[in-house]
Amino acid sequence: MNNAPTPEINTEDTAPSAIVPNTIVLDTPIQRGSTSITEITLRKPNSGELRGLSLQRLHQADAEEIMKLLPRITLPSLTPPECAQLDPADLSEAGGHIISFLLKKSVRDAVLQNA
Repeated sequence: MNNAPTPEINTEDTAPSAIVPNTIVLDTPIQRGSTSITEITLRKPNSGELRGLSLQRLHQADAEEIMKLLPRITLPSLTPPECAQLDPADLSEAGGHIISFLLKKSVRDAVLQNA
């Protein structure tokens, strides 16, 4: 029988502080029927979800291009009309997240260290 002590499991958040969180608390909630959406979570798109979009325009934070991508990567999934009604500050923050998704990890980490 093994009497070695069992190692403790660290259940605290061990993610590096340099990782940009992907949840946006909306300045202006979105009304969907009787439901109020107060925050959205963005997930990193895969290449197929970028089909038909201009990477250059996404890197430039083009509002129209961001609004085309958001329904594909938001949780809860936003509709195109809901994306068009986003507060400009919320759209801008979403654009910042999208730009960070498009960067190589080494570049993103270097940018975040200098921020």
